[in-house]
Amino acid sequence: MAVSVFDLFSIGIGPSSSHTVGPMRAAARFLAHLEDRLDEVERLEVELFGSLALTGKGHGTDKAVLMGLEGEEPETIETSSVVPRVQGIEENGMLRLCGKKELPFDVKRDLLFRRKPLPYHPNGMCFKAMDSSGAAFEERIYYSVGGGFVVNEDTASDDLIVADRTPLPYRFQSGVELLEICTANNFSIADVMMENEKSWRSEEEIKSGLLHLAGAMRQTILNGCKNEGVLPGGLNVARRAPTLYQELMERPEESLRDPLTVLDWVALFAMAVNEENAAGGRIVTAPTNGAAGILPAVAEYYRRFLDYSDDGMITFLLTAAAIGILYKENASISGAEVGCQGEVGVACSMAAAALAAVRGGTPQQVEDAAEIGMEHNLGLTCDPVGGLVQIPCIERNAMGATKAIQAARLALRGKGTHKVSLDDVIRTMRQTGEDMKSKYKETSRGGLAINVIEC
Repeated sequence: MAVSVFDLFSIGIGPSSSHTVGPMRAAARFLAHLEDRLDEVERLEVELFGSLALTGKGHGTDKAVLMGLEGEEPETIETSSVVPRVQGIEENGMLRLCGKKELPFDVKRDLLFRRKPLPYHPNGMCFKAMDSSGAAFEERIYYSVGGGFVVNEDTASDDLIVADRTPLPYRFQSGVELLEICTANNFSIADVMMENEKSWRSEEEIKSGLLHLAGAMRQTILNGCKNEGVLPGGLNVARRAPTLYQELMERPEESLRDPLTVLDWVALFAMAVNEENAAGGRIVTAPTNGAAGILPAVAEYYRRFLDYSDDGMITFLLTAAAIGILYKENASISGAEVGCQGEVGVACSMAAAALAAVRGGTPQQVEDAAEIGMEHNLGLTCDPVGGLVQIPCIERNAMGATKAIQAARLALRGKGTHKVSLDDVIRTMRQTGEDMKSKYKETSRGGLAINVIEC
């Protein structure tokens, strides 16, 4: 499967790529399939299975599905409109199907939560369209497999989401293959990605698109530093980023006494993003929403504290994407499938590699940084309190960003030779996820989720 940097990074809506972005896209995709038969639809039924049912309320899955049924996409929806529109649907019992047709919709009757997962993946959902007789004339099962990616179960259907078979000049499926390509062509990892991206877009389009993504990441940090209040969901978690930002701005001299103050800034950047995510704001999935603060935080560290350039930022994002693709194709970036090692762990690994690259690391050192970033996140569970992407997710992003910086620094002090390869750690992460009990994989049935009182 050919994966573009623009598949891995996309602008969407919080709080979850797998539980919010993916279901919204699945709903819109189902309606696109029905476009020629909308007049026949008299009733819709949606079933959410497994992790989507267990933590869907806290992750906004129900809201995302309703907005998708109204024809919205996560990249373009006005985030501030979601809550009032959902309230209107619940109160009036009507939605505008695909933004065109008024359709009765009883949220309690027509949007169902099934705790038992479907066979293929923990994040399953089933959409049914019924006619005037009450018979279902169309039914589709989709899976949200992490990072906003959606696949369809029905391989015999013309609605199958076919893997992109675009021929790439430098296709790689492992870290070893990636390094071999770099050595044979005297390429950096970013060079490999750039050449592959040209299979879809011009170099000018690639560069402008990446800088647009970088700008969106930075804007989320700025939004998170100014938006105050309490996060939604019932845990009464107060936003901390605005206060921390003011404290750091008012006492700049602290950095002269304590050089580690820079890490306070990094933590601020990450928390600002994830507080915006938890509030359902505009987010760049990188590679998921639950871990969306790590890459922007390390990118902002590069921008503010190192020798920044736009070309460097392009290198940063291309390098991160190459590492993310290896995880997506050989393991998983879904917390419901492998735990938080697949979200925060992968984001940490990507950010470590990206930072090592812009600081002049060789491809071998960059690969080493990526390995270190994951090695020390192996076994990380996904146990959100109350099913919300708040505790421990917000602080966990701050820790992931600081780990990424240290991983890059360790790798750059070495020569790129190490006992554990990136391929080894990716394989280990996948195996660890398979062995992990399901209660630690985004179900809120284990860990902190059952040991912290929701109040």
